[in-house]
Amino acid sequence: MNTDRQLRMELERIHRKSYPAYKDLKGSYQFPGYILHIDHVQGDPFAAPSKVSVEVPQKMALFPAELFNGKYQRIALQDYLNRVFAKCMSDYMFQAKGSGKSGLMSISRCGQQVLERTALEMNEKRILARFEVGFPANGRSINSPELEKILFRFVPECVKKSLYYKNLDAGKIRAVVDLAEDQQAIREELKQRNLAAFVANGSVLPRESGVSDKPMKGAVIFESPESMEVELTLPHKGKLKGMGIPKGITLIVGGGYHGKSTLLKALELGVYNHIAGDGREYVITDDTAVKIRAEDGRAVSHVNISPFINHLPNGKDTVDFSTEDASGSTSQAANVVEAVDSGAKTLLIDEDTSATNFMVRDALMQSVIAKEKEPITPFIDQAKNLYQQQGVSVILVAGSSGAYFYIADKILQMDTYQALDITEQVKKICPENGKTPEYMEDAQNVWKQDGRTLRVGRIEKKHDQIKVKQFGRDSFSIGRDTVELKYVEQIADSEQTTTLSHIMKYVAEQLERNPKQEIGRLLEHVCQRMEKDGPGALSRGSVPGNLAEVRRQEIYACINRYRGFKR
Repeated sequence: MNTDRQLRMELERIHRKSYPAYKDLKGSYQFPGYILHIDHVQGDPFAAPSKVSVEVPQKMALFPAELFNGKYQRIALQDYLNRVFAKCMSDYMFQAKGSGKSGLMSISRCGQQVLERTALEMNEKRILARFEVGFPANGRSINSPELEKILFRFVPECVKKSLYYKNLDAGKIRAVVDLAEDQQAIREELKQRNLAAFVANGSVLPRESGVSDKPMKGAVIFESPESMEVELTLPHKGKLKGMGIPKGITLIVGGGYHGKSTLLKALELGVYNHIAGDGREYVITDDTAVKIRAEDGRAVSHVNISPFINHLPNGKDTVDFSTEDASGSTSQAANVVEAVDSGAKTLLIDEDTSATNFMVRDALMQSVIAKEKEPITPFIDQAKNLYQQQGVSVILVAGSSGAYFYIADKILQMDTYQALDITEQVKKICPENGKTPEYMEDAQNVWKQDGRTLRVGRIEKKHDQIKVKQFGRDSFSIGRDTVELKYVEQIADSEQTTTLSHIMKYVAEQLERNPKQEIGRLLEHVCQRMEKDGPGALSRGSVPGNLAEVRRQEIYACINRYRGFKR
């Protein structure tokens, strides 16, 4: 291995040479207490920054093993160290001067959610931090003294302040790990108590603004209705009271702007843990929960939507349904079936973003339009089936139709951001047996997507490699086909989209090699690898530092929205 002294000599040798000479620096260098890896060097000062990483042996970092001996503790600690490293690095941003991206220093920016990321990984042997550096230049000539400043002053200072246990606040680290253990304890309690979600008393659900995920200052804090209040005993926080949402069908109602959608949004993101001070750190949802909505125009490939749609006037097969341009109702039907196929045990639905004709048909409409003339079986007729036969709960925000009152197990009213249990009052108003769900024949099997195969069409390649390009959080392209993820609303970070693009590329390659393999088995293999090895599991060569964990549900959602499958 090269030494830091050899790196300094190389920097002196290439000073003022043409920028491509920087590529001679690629390699590993032993510094006091850590190894510096120069993994990729940018082509010019205006290109994407160079990829650099530092590796600190645990025998030098000296983090106590009990702080990261479980997966959720480790992810929480990695997240914390990433944040500390990022804050330290921001102090040195662009302090080295030059043209283009000279002096840029950055690592993944973490949001309010705690996610496993490739930017910072740790195990019992080492801590590895991956970040970007803009190698300095004057015009297109190398400016070695400025890079020397970064690599020999700024980076060592960031490593010293961020990656050695003795230099960190042990109390803050312990609090981060304790919170993760409490959050995991709540998730276990959901299973034991037959709950779909838990919202702690004192939670702050409203956000600062439509473009900020931080808690709103002065917001009304959440308090559970007494009838739904449960008390948990957590390993560190001790006794914690809050609202337990039982499995089954829960309806959230109330006037406009009273907090219905705010509560649902908190539940959507409750599939992830949140950092202390977020206000939602004790809002915990079944981690398989999926937000369902209408998605006009999405592609659907070989999905059995017959639980909801049958006997189309054009004779189109709904047991093996495909379209390039789904309507509101067919898209929402596909979204439900695909979510169940992905293993979702809770569906989160907002009436405002649903197709009206998919959700319900009122009595007058049923009397005017004969049942045999209506191909849509509304969701209201299948919700009970889903729970009783598939174990899938539904949490539904409703504002205009009272039809769901008849089948709801629990009814919450949001009144100026306060939750009220009005189940008993509503049940007294509703006529007895006013709405009976219609059970389908062979309902146990209609949700299964076993045997489903998808063949990829021709994909544009460059140097025999599939081209992937990302467009922020909402989409990426693979070849010439764009995968739209704007309405996959539980993607919380653009790095999750990056991970999904890598997965889609891998799946496409596998289907090219073996077009007859079942997509379900292939995705199961992908999910198992991601569970075992983290978000970088499918990366070839060096793992990039811009990947974040994704759930099985988002993996299925991504594959199901790819337009490049052949019919």
